[in-house]
Amino acid sequence: MSKRNYKIEKLHPSNTHYSVRVTDSYGQEHGRFYKTVEECSNYVYEIWENEVDNYNEDMELLTNAIWGCTKLDEKLGLLRGNRDNLD
Repeated sequence: MSKRNYKIEKLHPSNTHYSVRVTDSYGQEHGRFYKTVEECSNYVYEIWENEVDNYNEDMELLTNAIWGCTKLDEKLGLLRGNRDNLD
């Protein structure tokens, strides 16, 4: 099931600008402001044509950050061998 969705709204009746919110197939949300509905529509197509699954990349970065923190704690002597490593 696709998570793709979009919403184009006029910011205010007296304003000439539009807000566009786009959700891609991976559930990532994007948003911008434009002067015309056509520009908003083009942005929706641009997002959908270039969508990328960043989930694995983000998880890898998080894993590396946690591993680095653990190694730093070991180096500084903060880990004392407790089961949960909390003192």
